[in-house]
Amino acid sequence: MDILLIGGGLAGLAAALDLAGRGHRVAVVERKQYPFHKVCGEYVSNEVLPYLRRLGADPVGLGPAAITQFLLSSPGGRTLTAPLDLGGFGVSRYALDDFLYQQAAARGVTFYLKSTVTDVAFDATADQHVVALADGRQLTARMVLGTYGKRANLDRQLGRGFFGQRSPYLGVKYHLRLPGFRRDVIALHNFADGYAGISAIEEDKLCFCYLTTRENLRRHGNIPAMEAAVLAQNPRLREILGAAEVLYPQPEVINEISFAPKQPVEQHILMVGDAAGLITPLCGNGMAMALHGAALAAVAADDFLSHKTTRAGMETAYARAWQAQFGARLRVGRAVQQLFGGPVLSELVIGGLRHWPGAVQALMRRTHGREF
Repeated sequence: MDILLIGGGLAGLAAALDLAGRGHRVAVVERKQYPFHKVCGEYVSNEVLPYLRRLGADPVGLGPAAITQFLLSSPGGRTLTAPLDLGGFGVSRYALDDFLYQQAAARGVTFYLKSTVTDVAFDATADQHVVALADGRQLTARMVLGTYGKRANLDRQLGRGFFGQRSPYLGVKYHLRLPGFRRDVIALHNFADGYAGISAIEEDKLCFCYLTTRENLRRHGNIPAMEAAVLAQNPRLREILGAAEVLYPQPEVINEISFAPKQPVEQHILMVGDAAGLITPLCGNGMAMALHGAALAAVAADDFLSHKTTRAGMETAYARAWQAQFGARLRVGRAVQQLFGGPVLSELVIGGLRHWPGAVQALMRRTHGREF
């Protein structure tokens, strides 16, 4: 095959659609079976819509929520609001990923579902990758994209530096119903050592997703106890937790979320989406970055596969394009994260920003892109 993508999330599916549309033979390895839930805020900046439409994958048919306003609360419940310049839409990963998967499969992309990659080796003599699956199969491809998300055992096999660093963060997600919640608002509520986002998705549902620490969970023993003791100290979250109908029997949870810098190219593999770098969730732009990263990788891969550039030239061009597009966003995201590390600082920051709306708009612009 021409190109193999390890991971079938947003980055992998969009890149697969893009590259198949350019005439390449594309395969995707995904460890789950569609559709499935993922820990994700499920808000997407409208900057991605022109790209999705070019791919023939306009999400309008999924009935996404149109989101135009941002609300931020301090741990004590003080709030500020701001309009979103481009706006965005809310749609579950359960629906969006499955939609993109169906589109890709219909266009000839090969899928290896319920499969796990255990090793990737580059054969310099043959100028191709050899990819081993857990069931013993071996696949070969001229190129490989790493589109597998925040963290995987493959990161250890590749010797990526961040993998050996423990991260204190974990993420939790539910879908909810909450009568009276404004469907045009994405809200971010701070609490001790964390923050929770809530926004509308398709139908009458809401996505409720929060980042907290393993220490918070360890101290209180389980998720319901932690929510009652920590999250509910914010009166806005206390209201949500008390009134919402939870639509999951158990929340989706992911551990060891790392915001450490990563490299966009590792051992001749182009990393895309969260595998290349994870923006802090409070910036609300991870899904858009995954899709934009797919667009950059598809251009670079097409140049190589079409013999317009060498492998080294492709890798250099992609790394530069990735840094130019996302490097500043990630740095600003990490800086903003530090402002909300504790209740006292969060109260001070939000209290100040309430009287400085231009600063709120400037921060949002620094962590979001333009239509592409």
